[in-house]
Amino acid sequence: MPTHAIWIGRLLVAVGIIGYGYGMFTGNASLTALIPAVFGIVLMLLGHLSHAKEALRKHLMHFAVLFALLGFLLPGWRLVSKAGELTLSAAVASQLAMALLCLVFVILAVRSFVAARRTI
Repeated sequence: MPTHAIWIGRLLVAVGIIGYGYGMFTGNASLTALIPAVFGIVLMLLGHLSHAKEALRKHLMHFAVLFALLGFLLPGWRLVSKAGELTLSAAVASQLAMALLCLVFVILAVRSFVAARRTI
């Protein structure tokens, strides 16, 4: 799971950087475009710490899943609440990408936790 956290984190950082870069290109740059990058940095940090601290791996990965769940729910809720008035824009695409990447991580983590529980 730490490897998944690192890779999903890298993808989230890329989403944030691309979103901010696109905003700079169009003249609408906003620091909020970097929110996916912040979530990505936290997931990468938790993944790397899990590799380094074997004794804390379980706790760090559970925290990573909670953080990723938050990363799914916040943009997901925003997209659902504004569903009637959404137009495809860079901000919407960034929120959708963040929500989907975080959801993928949550699903992978839950599957890993269930598999680990079955081996006990």
